[in-house]
Amino acid sequence: MKMNRVCELLNIEYPIIMGGMSWAGTPVLAAAVSNAGGLGIIGSGAMKREHLKEAIDKIRALTDRPFGVNIILVSPYADELVDLVIEEKVPVVTFGAGNPGKYMSKLKEAGTKVIPVVASDNMAKMMERIGADAVIAEGMESGGHIGEVTTLVLVNAVCKAVKIPVIAAGGIADGRAMAAMFALGAEGIQMGTRFIATVEADTHENFKKLILKSSIRDTVVTGAALGHPARVIETRFAKKVKELETKSLQEAEEVLVGSLRKAVVDGNIDEGSFMAGQCVGLITEIKTVKEVIEDIIIEFHRAIEDLIEKSRLVSNSKGFNDEKVGVKI
Repeated sequence: MKMNRVCELLNIEYPIIMGGMSWAGTPVLAAAVSNAGGLGIIGSGAMKREHLKEAIDKIRALTDRPFGVNIILVSPYADELVDLVIEEKVPVVTFGAGNPGKYMSKLKEAGTKVIPVVASDNMAKMMERIGADAVIAEGMESGGHIGEVTTLVLVNAVCKAVKIPVIAAGGIADGRAMAAMFALGAEGIQMGTRFIATVEADTHENFKKLILKSSIRDTVVTGAALGHPARVIETRFAKKVKELETKSLQEAEEVLVGSLRKAVVDGNIDEGSFMAGQCVGLITEIKTVKEVIEDIIIEFHRAIEDLIEKSRLVSNSKGFNDEKVGVKI
């Protein structure tokens, strides 16, 4: 596809970005996404400075293409991680769980592209005012920590609210969803769950198998009563957490500690939180990252062509012509 603003901004071939997934967003997977023409993202999660430095060194040994780092603003190491990405001249930083305003000036001065995740149109406008290069509008269908607004409504509202590029996220796993987001005004997509179900993903095989056998109704939200809701695949552990939230918040908090690592790294069904979006029900096959991206772009173009044809039929059925609707079909 031709270069759009997201591709130009990030110097990538396709406007497809990997979600910033803690534990799952490894240098190996991120490099595979970058090598396939998208933007791979290292999920720093709870990493300390030295661990992120190792990850950056590793991805640079695996790809010479642009990549990014996701920093969670509630991390106690956020300050030192920001300093590190500046020192290492990381091309792109995405931020989650807060307002990165205090870092914006020095990141921009260093030439780093800053792309915060937003859960509302008002937050998107604030990020635009303080200098964000783009925003990721992430709906509640996504895996991991979520907001309260669906992707459809959120992306629509954010695209109307800001002039900077909008990257849609949440429940996206194929080219049809990408086309839908572009119809709303987005210029790129971010995916996490779809990239977990790939050959190159370092995640435990149990996680991949869970994704393949799950339907679109097989995710639940845990942690809402604790103030940090997260969408996960419904397992016995997830049911246990939800039950504890109605009885003992302290116990619920305690069992959640370390549960993401237990899922991603250990594949522990009984003690792990398998964070994944509702799009699990759309994923039926483990593919290489390259195949995933190529298939999405092909399906995206077919969906757009189909939409144009349907638009033409609607126009004809209503007696409109191209000039009246103001669209060249």
